[in-house]
Formats: sequence, structure tokens, C-alpha cells
Amino acid sequence: MKDQSKLVAALLIGAAAGAAAALLLAPDSGKATREEIADYFSDLLDSTKEKANKAASSVKEYSNDIVDRAKSKFQHAKENVSDYTDTLVDTAKAKGSEYAGEAKGTVKETANNWNNSVQNS
Repeated sequence: MKDQSKLVAALLIGAAAGAAAALLLAPDSGKATREEIADYFSDLLDSTKEKANKAASSVKEYSNDIVDRAKSKFQHAKENVSDYTDTLVDTAKAKGSEYAGEAKGTVKETANNWNNSVQNS
């Protein structure tokens, strides 16, 4: 991008120098030549401002697009993490219930065994 900017600047400077030289060598009066030079540079300045504004607008649009894409990717990642977290919580709850049920059965069986052993003694 820097090389293109340098090339455009060099072309504009060369064009301005060529136009100024042509106007200075023209057979017009000094006042008319100065007015033509001033008009030319005024037009050149307006054109340059217009191109700079278009470039700035283009850069702004490109930047906004990048920001929007980044937001979208982060939102997608956030949703994935949330879904994964929900899955982990559900799995942990299910395993907890399963282990609680097994423990309850084991405690009940052990209590029955002790009760039987006390009654048989």
C-alpha cells in the first residue's frame, strides 16, 4: 500500500510540475498564468482531498467488516463454550445421581447384612 501511495504522490507531483512548466512557458500574461496555475493547483487539491476521503471511507468500511467478523467469531465461540458447559453440568448431575443411587443401594445392603448378622447371633 505504501508503494502505491508513493507512486500516486510521484505522479501527482510530476503532473503538477509539468503543468506548471507548460503554463510558465505559455504566451499568456503573468497574471493569467498565475491564475491558471492557482486554478490548476486548487483543482488538484480538491481531487486529492476527494481521493483521500474515499480511501479513508474504504479503510473505515474494511475495519468495520473485520470488527464485525471478529465479534461474530467470538460470539460463536462463546455459544460453543456455553453449550459445552451445559453438557458437562448435565453429565456431572447424571453421574452424581447414578453414584448416589449406587451408594444408597450399597448402604442399604450393608445395613441389611448387619441386621441379619445381629439377628442370627
